[in-house]
Amino acid sequence: MKNFLLLLVFIAGASLSQAKTITGKVTDSEGSLFGVVISVKGAKTNTTTDFDGNYTIEAQATDKLVFTYSGYDSQEILVGNRRVINVALTTSLDQVIVVGYRTTSARSSRVANSTVTSKTIKSRPNATYVQTLSGQVAGINIRNSNGQPGANSTINLRGVGSINGFTQPLIILNGAPISNNELKKFNTAEISSVNVIKDASQTSMYGNRGAKGVIEIETNGDVKMEGAAIVLRQINHLFENESYKNIEENEFEQVGTSPLSTFSIDVDKASYSNVRRMINNGQTVEPDAVKIEEMINYFKYDYEQTTDDQPFAVHTNVSKTPWNKETQLVKIGLQGKDIDREKLPASHLTFLIDVSGSMSSENKLPLLKSAFKILVQQLRAEDKVSIVVYAGAAGIVLEPTSGADKETIIRALDNLDSGGSTAGGEGIELAYKVAQEQFIKNGNNRVILATDGDFNVGASSDRAMEKLIEEKRKSGVFLSVLGMGYGNYQDAKLETLADKGNGNHAYIDNIQEARKVFGKEFTGSMYTIAKDVKLQVEFNPKNVLAYRLIGYENRLLATEDFVDDNKDAGELGIGHTVTALYEIVPTGKSSEHLKELTDLKYTNTSFSKDFNDELFTVKLRYKKPDGDKSTAMEFVQRNKTTKADDNMQFAAAVALFGMQLRHSKYTNSTDLDAVIKLAKKGKGTDEDGYRAEFIRLVESYKEYETQNLSYSGY
Repeated sequence: MKNFLLLLVFIAGASLSQAKTITGKVTDSEGSLFGVVISVKGAKTNTTTDFDGNYTIEAQATDKLVFTYSGYDSQEILVGNRRVINVALTTSLDQVIVVGYRTTSARSSRVANSTVTSKTIKSRPNATYVQTLSGQVAGINIRNSNGQPGANSTINLRGVGSINGFTQPLIILNGAPISNNELKKFNTAEISSVNVIKDASQTSMYGNRGAKGVIEIETNGDVKMEGAAIVLRQINHLFENESYKNIEENEFEQVGTSPLSTFSIDVDKASYSNVRRMINNGQTVEPDAVKIEEMINYFKYDYEQTTDDQPFAVHTNVSKTPWNKETQLVKIGLQGKDIDREKLPASHLTFLIDVSGSMSSENKLPLLKSAFKILVQQLRAEDKVSIVVYAGAAGIVLEPTSGADKETIIRALDNLDSGGSTAGGEGIELAYKVAQEQFIKNGNNRVILATDGDFNVGASSDRAMEKLIEEKRKSGVFLSVLGMGYGNYQDAKLETLADKGNGNHAYIDNIQEARKVFGKEFTGSMYTIAKDVKLQVEFNPKNVLAYRLIGYENRLLATEDFVDDNKDAGELGIGHTVTALYEIVPTGKSSEHLKELTDLKYTNTSFSKDFNDELFTVKLRYKKPDGDKSTAMEFVQRNKTTKADDNMQFAAAVALFGMQLRHSKYTNSTDLDAVIKLAKKGKGTDEDGYRAEFIRLVESYKEYETQNLSYSGY
């Protein structure tokens, strides 16, 4: 009997030590979660969930599975005798932490934690939040303006220098800045603990506004404040170090003297997600951050596919301008050909990742890792990935690895850490070297750069980076640029890199945007079907008096550039849509925006009478991804207007909102209600919900503008 019991114990122990396949699904309150990392605690085994939230992993009965996802509480679950483990993650903030940092030398810095616990806060139930801080957190000076109870309080942090005239620390409540005056309205029972950030390397994520220190507050639930909105946000000064190219808005051109409009397509979408980030953070939108063509092209439009061998189809239509009854709106749409993923060529993708000190904040390197993990899930066995990183110097952290070995690629991403200066030029040199050594003939060869653009070592100026990328472009390797974070986001530099590197530029402001770029739009973002795509529109003076291209200011080309195959232009990806809008003044109409022309003495301009029923002709040129000679296309638009469809109305709504954000003189005094009304009319089926999100964004911006909040100390 004893031997039999020993045998049972042995069998039970052996079964516990055997690995088995665990499957399951990870969800939140809204549905499936894509990209959740599941790892075996204490081991190197991990995986991620697919688009439907499903996962599969090998583990033993004694193992614990750890479920991790940015913005959600992690969970640990013992496997036991289960083979199916479904998990629901939650997004709660259970603790308030304020960390007091002491600035030391540039070589090293020590971190001193001063924590005010919930027990301390609750022991002073009649004290305001400001009073609770006093005497509890090292380095804080608090004084009332007039010495009377309930008076406004001023907070200063000892040991923090002064720049830009800010005299008080930045206060962040649940990720959103608030004014000092609101602190006395807090119900202190809502707060668990408090601390202070003073170290420059830590406050740098907040830009110059964090120069006097930062107090971060997070709560168990919504903080209720009397007479104030739950979220009070005004953080313009956070973004003083961001860089944007100056944009001079396109004006009306008269057809009699300038009948041709020439420009490069633009599939970049960074501007919309960047503007969305600004609005969601309560920041005043920088006009030069608004690139109307990128906002329009962020959204997908329902254009029909090409029916011939061309890589894209061209669609044109004309309707009344929603904001000006005296003009007409022209829409030119390109629809890239869809190709089955199974038929795509093999890829070698070189991840070029900025791991410098400026990438340390949560909205940079940690978000970047999550984004790349989504991309990794799209890879096939025939695809390969290399990873190059750069900070003070550049190096290779992952040699070419098959897309089938996802665990190895993800492990390499997880091991990345940030610190040091930013030798972006050296990183680019090494990434292209790796890409060229692993070049796949007739394949998809691409460098994917992820950075905030804050290059400060070696080649770093816009011109130096432009020359470097122009040279590397000749290798046949394409470039995708991902902008990350805020506070020192260098949009101008990243746009230059993408434009000159035969690539595209996206801005990742949250994990949902990462899913869009690397999940839903993976093939369009990663696979080019036509490069150097140029458009030249010739307007018929018989029917068009003047025209204005809405947006594309940074994509304009000289007339002669259209037929010059050496002139670089934009790239079109699989399934991509590109939309351009013109506002035109019909012949016989007038406009206050048209300038008077001087009569010519020696030139007599005459117009053809053979094309009375034509409004304009669209000419296009493009090259194959590996070609050097361009192919020409041509389409004619008849002189007729049609009722605006969903595509036209929604594109017009986005354009009008962009014009309003840029304080354009062509909005005809329309307001945000006009944008919302137009967008709702053009919402259509909206399967992915992006158009509905736009409507909510404009409504949020309207509310913010109406409140016109202004706080002291900002």
